[in-house]
Amino acid sequence: MGVDLGTQSVRALAVTDDGRVLGRGSAPLTGHREGDRHEQLPADWWRGAADAIRQTLSALSASASASASAAPARGRARVRGVAVCGTSGTVLLTDARGVPLTPALMYDDGRAGAEARYAQETGADVWDALGLRIQPSWALAKLLWLTGAGAKSGGDTSILQGARVCHQPDFITARLVGRPVPTDSSHALKTGYDLHTRSWPTAVHDRLGLSGLDFPDVAAPGTPLGTVCAEAAADTGLAEGTPVIAGMTDGCAAQLGSGAWEVGRWNTVLGTTLVLKGVTATPLRDPAGVLYNHRSPDGHWLPGGASSVGAGALTHAFPGADLARLDRLAADREPASVVAYPLVSRGERFPFLAPDAEALTLGRPSDDADHYAALLQGVALAERLCLAYVRFLGAPIDGPVTFTGGATRSDYWNQLRADVLGRPAALPEQADSALGMAVLAAHAVTGDDAARRMVRIRTILEPRPEAGRRFDGPFVTLVDALERRGWLPSDTATYAREHG
Repeated sequence: MGVDLGTQSVRALAVTDDGRVLGRGSAPLTGHREGDRHEQLPADWWRGAADAIRQTLSALSASASASASAAPARGRARVRGVAVCGTSGTVLLTDARGVPLTPALMYDDGRAGAEARYAQETGADVWDALGLRIQPSWALAKLLWLTGAGAKSGGDTSILQGARVCHQPDFITARLVGRPVPTDSSHALKTGYDLHTRSWPTAVHDRLGLSGLDFPDVAAPGTPLGTVCAEAAADTGLAEGTPVIAGMTDGCAAQLGSGAWEVGRWNTVLGTTLVLKGVTATPLRDPAGVLYNHRSPDGHWLPGGASSVGAGALTHAFPGADLARLDRLAADREPASVVAYPLVSRGERFPFLAPDAEALTLGRPSDDADHYAALLQGVALAERLCLAYVRFLGAPIDGPVTFTGGATRSDYWNQLRADVLGRPAALPEQADSALGMAVLAAHAVTGDDAARRMVRIRTILEPRPEAGRRFDGPFVTLVDALERRGWLPSDTATYAREHG
């Protein structure tokens, strides 16, 4: 079973060894947004996770019962392992027992800009060696904001001495096991964890005034963390003793669920925002620090980045609209009369760092269909720029790019993105980060290559060259606009215009 803690919902999925989905469930999540602020309550995560798991188990039990007519005693299905993913950079503080002391600052909470600069400057020697650049969206900057340490208060953390650092999935895995457990190295990355030496940069934490915090032990993704306790079994319906497996961030989870495990393969996850992940044999060095490298369970490196462009711009601009109808209208607007860079929130993180960037529209749309088409196309153009950037850094891109995330429900948008990228696009049957966690759980409990057996490709979309050429001009227009505003570095812009 995989559990995915998203921005707007918790999703759970139960999958067989050969990739058949036997059960799924979901529960909504809400938070508090105001300006740069975005918080959620961890207790809501647990309630949502318990609801989603119970729904999944209900479907799973029905499926098992229906297939057990010849052997009624075997009608109850068994979950052999569960793994959890969450949004990258989301963090809170708890006490030693795991009880929250603060709300959770979500991945796109933008209040830690000054703290990010302070953390970057204070630990520049360490971050440069690791190829990292601390951003406002990162958990390390948020910890400085939560504690009041660093640039604004001179490092006074006395109020929260001994508080435990907790990433989003840590809260759920701790509740499942019944005690605080190690975090996974994937979520720990944006808290400054060194994947090369597999250690926390304690000297930098001291300089930042964070030495009073309890940073958790760190386990590699796929490591058993414990088993489901009696209390969690009562809340979720999972059997007591079910193995709980260390997960990965939602972007990495989607990559596992896409089947993109081989060197040279890339996956784009399009949900509220856009995440690009690939596989390389060695870490991909990025002097700008906007791309970072996770470590895969099999030892390869997973370079990638998270953009603030995404489908969230559609729900903001067209709340409650019939998106299927708008898709049909957008098909007649290729290209739209305007060019957009549809940021979901203030600031951009990848493929360039611009904390003050705002959503961009060049021109005035003629009507709603034109506006909607420009947003769809703008996300696709941003995706094209992301792929150009990783090629600029020397990364190989082989075979189709795999599309996952909630946006893959739109057949029109899938084809548009393939056309704009000029590359084939592979669409798995299950475009869900929860599948990636089910794959990881299977990998942990069986020890074999679960991804090749469990990931089923539904279709491969071929790009239409004549359609793709329509967007060459808008792409250059967008690159020029981003460069003029000082957001996109000139060397990246030059490469994108010539090779993007």
